Amino acid sequence: MMEYADRVDSANKCRSSPNPQDTEQRIMSVQPRLGFWRESFAIEGSVLPVVLTQVLIFGLIALAICLLTWFVESCYSTRLGLEVTPHELSGAALGLLLVFRTNSGYDRWWEARKLWGGFVDRTRNFVIGALAYGPRDPDWQREVVLWTAAYPYVAKHALRREKLGPNVTALLGVQNAQRVGQAEHMPAYVARHLADLLRVACEQHGMDRRAFQQVDRERALLIDNFGGCERILNTPLPRSYSIKIRQFIILFLLTLPLALLHRLSNDWLVPLITMFVAYPLLALDQLGVELENPFSTDNLSHLPLEGIANTIEGNVLGLLASESARAKSTSLPNTTE
Repeated sequence: MMEYADRVDSANKCRSSPNPQDTEQRIMSVQPRLGFWRESFAIEGSVLPVVLTQVLIFGLIALAICLLTWFVESCYSTRLGLEVTPHELSGAALGLLLVFRTNSGYDRWWEARKLWGGFVDRTRNFVIGALAYGPRDPDWQREVVLWTAAYPYVAKHALRREKLGPNVTALLGVQNAQRVGQAEHMPAYVARHLADLLRVACEQHGMDRRAFQQVDRERALLIDNFGGCERILNTPLPRSYSIKIRQFIILFLLTLPLALLHRLSNDWLVPLITMFVAYPLLALDQLGVELENPFSTDNLSHLPLEGIANTIEGNVLGLLASESARAKSTSLPNTTE
């Protein structure tokens, strides 16, 4: 009993760590809006630093094209340029393709967020059912809650292909954390252990069979939710689609300076206009890349998995504390006359 109590205390200390980075990760699950002007000029969290170099490169290419056309026209009296109509038509088609790709990426991001919202609901339902219908044994209750609290952390590390962090060790202990880390499929290992605990509750403590089936159903849904996350992670958008869009972007931006020549009051404005056109096209393309994998911390728009896991841990440990307090209150003798 003391072993499980020590794990609860260790988990609480880990959650209440004053580390600013940990605090930032917890609050990432709710991202406050900064207002119109602050978000309009925000650098952190935007794709501007990623695409800025590419925008400048296309501006330099446009400048080189302008210098080349000036040289040809000066030496050979030959006017260079293209009709702007093909770019008007192809620009509309390119915009539709980019919007479709961005929407596809956002659908993946939103589906992943719903699956992790399912983790929050399933873990709560599982723990509530286990505490309400399972045995009154405090050791069994603590073990169920601690392994349930560890599940989202294990899922997070599995999706990011990371080693298990200190939160899992604080909840499960060093030996159990090592066993989980050595498993071929870490979330399935945790779910299997929870299934074993429910089996023990039925066989040794007489847990009601109907209650067992309902609680075990919530446990099975945890695996279903993780399977949905694996599907998103392991099946990215078709690479051929991304390649064709980027080839289309390059062809459009490389020929755009020739279409703008002699149509502006000053031909030296062509590089500037090219960069203005390149930025939204390249930004939309990069947004599709950022949204494609909502779990990787390398992407700007990754889901706040650490914050969600911290929320789940706090919820289930709070349920355990409430259950322990209720058990103590019912075991105290009645001193009222």
